[in-house]
Amino acid sequence: MRSFRTHPTRGLLLGILLGCGGRSQAAVHSPTTDSATSIAPAPALTAPPAIVEVRMTGNGSTQAAYAPNTLTIKSGTTVRFINRSGGPHNVTFYADSIPPGAAAVLRAAMPTPMADLTGPLLTTPNQTYDVSFAGAPAGTHKACCLPHVALGMKITIHVE
Repeated sequence: MRSFRTHPTRGLLLGILLGCGGRSQAAVHSPTTDSATSIAPAPALTAPPAIVEVRMTGNGSTQAAYAPNTLTIKSGTTVRFINRSGGPHNVTFYADSIPPGAAAVLRAAMPTPMADLTGPLLTTPNQTYDVSFAGAPAGTHKACCLPHVALGMKITIHVE
């Protein structure tokens, strides 16, 4: 029977395992033994901004509504308005019913406005419109749907 050292394949395998470039595991640098090499900590993971959905509904003549029509969010949350039925719908913030400093934040956060603090009309089912409350001051923000304000389509958003 051949010994481990005399078998050509086993000898090669043993040489690779023991030789390994002439370095042992103890010679490999680690963060605790090599002060010149440091490992930066992993960057903190940040959660994506929260999105809260508000459905806009109605049958064209009555029962037009935001659902929910009252919500509480944290600053930085995006409110996604979704035209579910009975459009056209939009969102218009009352300039006299938002906290001081909120108008500038909302103007910057409302793409393609129809007028001041007024989002565009959503005319097709499932069409959406996002309003970011990033940097919005805490307080109550009241709004309505212009085409359906007479039907009571209003919303109150409390920003914490």
